[in-house]
Amino acid sequence: MSTPTDTALARQVDPAEDTYAEELAFLARYDDGPRPPGWQLTPRAVVTFVLGSDGQALAAGKERREISPKFVGDRALVERCVVTLAGERGLLLVGEPGTAKSMLSELLAAAVSGTSALVVQGTAGTTEDHFRYGWNYALLLANGPSPEALVPSPVLTAMRTGAVGRIEELTRCLPEVQDALVSILSDRRIAVPELAATEHATVAAAPGFTVIATANIRDRGVSEMSAALKRRFNVETVGPIPTLADEIALVKRQATKTVARSGAAFGVDDAVLEALLTAFRDLRTGESVEGWQVQRPSTVMSTAEAVSVATSLALAAAYFPGDRDVLSLLPGHLRGVAAKDDPADAATLLGYWDGAVRRRAEEGSRLWRQLWELRHAVG
Repeated sequence: MSTPTDTALARQVDPAEDTYAEELAFLARYDDGPRPPGWQLTPRAVVTFVLGSDGQALAAGKERREISPKFVGDRALVERCVVTLAGERGLLLVGEPGTAKSMLSELLAAAVSGTSALVVQGTAGTTEDHFRYGWNYALLLANGPSPEALVPSPVLTAMRTGAVGRIEELTRCLPEVQDALVSILSDRRIAVPELAATEHATVAAAPGFTVIATANIRDRGVSEMSAALKRRFNVETVGPIPTLADEIALVKRQATKTVARSGAAFGVDDAVLEALLTAFRDLRTGESVEGWQVQRPSTVMSTAEAVSVATSLALAAAYFPGDRDVLSLLPGHLRGVAAKDDPADAATLLGYWDGAVRRRAEEGSRLWRQLWELRHAVG
């Protein structure tokens, strides 16, 4: 049994630089080629860190290590991202929710700078101070403006140290707040007028500084970016995982990690995972793997949500063993995902059951026949 001290020290999720610290240290020894200013790894090693070593063991002296895959996506996309950062240009990752933009941002920052912690979470309440600096008002009132009273933003800290600053959900910030980045990415310095009489009046970016921002294209409550700001970024679109097999592997890997933190085993059959991801992909694209037309719900059926469903199924199997078949829980979870934005989408899911699920059942698939018999759990 864990003690209160154990619980206080434990973390649900470690940052990438801690989770993969041994891999990062190994890759720094493995590839000693030229590195851009301020980089912890070579660009080639950064790509290997993100995508893995394709099952091959790499050798650094007498040490051999296989690098695990972390992001499932096009290698050319990752290479373009790395080249953008090597040129100290801003990188904007756009795409539908749940396509691992944040994960890719974190992995890139950890590999390039050794830290992914210099991050601003964009919201409607984000202000320019979150991109620039604020003040410790107790020190400000006591001693007036001084370097000691200045509270740097993560972006300002990244500028000072030549690191990668991260901005999540940039388009959730108000346009006038977004535009605070224009001068930062253009001039590569931040003026501090309150310290005009001191040597700290301007903070100039150290070599290696750049920004990775993410933005969703199908979310509510977003603010359009100005053309001026877009020009300061290289824009890369992160799409859904291209193949069913790759998506199943990623979902299983991520869900297994989450379930393991609970001390439980991942007890969901591969066949159930295949059915889960097949349904997600059918509803996401509007077309089944057989080529049948499927009505799409208004919500985004993202890989991240598939991981959440797979995790819930595994936890149900672990904590309520023998109560019911895990497959019987799948329709209810699918309804929760499909209808979360619009209750009317429950009818869309029911239409999917009466179409693709029924046709697969009629073609003789035992698993899909079981799902068809669970139609009552959908509507």
